[in-house]
Amino acid sequence: MNLTRHHGGTFILLTFAAAMLLTIIPLSDGFRTLRPDWVALTLIFWCLALPYRVSVGSGFIAGLFLDVLTGTLLGQHALALSLVAYICVRLHQRIRIYPMWQQALTVLTLLILHQLLTLWIDSIIGRPTRPLSYWLPSLIGAALWPLVYRLMTALRVNFSVQ
Repeated sequence: MNLTRHHGGTFILLTFAAAMLLTIIPLSDGFRTLRPDWVALTLIFWCLALPYRVSVGSGFIAGLFLDVLTGTLLGQHALALSLVAYICVRLHQRIRIYPMWQQALTVLTLLILHQLLTLWIDSIIGRPTRPLSYWLPSLIGAALWPLVYRLMTALRVNFSVQ
């Protein structure tokens, strides 16, 4: 039995809430296609930093909230984020020791996997195909990963999240 007390659970929830807000903030059409997947980036960070606290269940719950907020098919993002969380938790020891550029490539792969699963579900339910710009948020999210990682790490240390 683990007798140490965990700190920062509220802070982790606040980061997910901030990511949800960044996801639903209204933007113009030009910028909407460039919006990175903030919820997936937040989930990836916490799965790498604290895999024993944030894992598949957290990805599922975050995905359900994202489904409700964005009005997509209930469970669509939940499935995709659960799979992303599973891969992150499974490989967290390897990914953490990668240099930042390799971490960004790994994040790119995970973000593309998330988009690929949602695109697959969209095609199953009969939604029209997406334009090529559909893949831009994954590229932008991978490019922003070093900044997101450093900012979240600094906040994690500052607020003593364990």
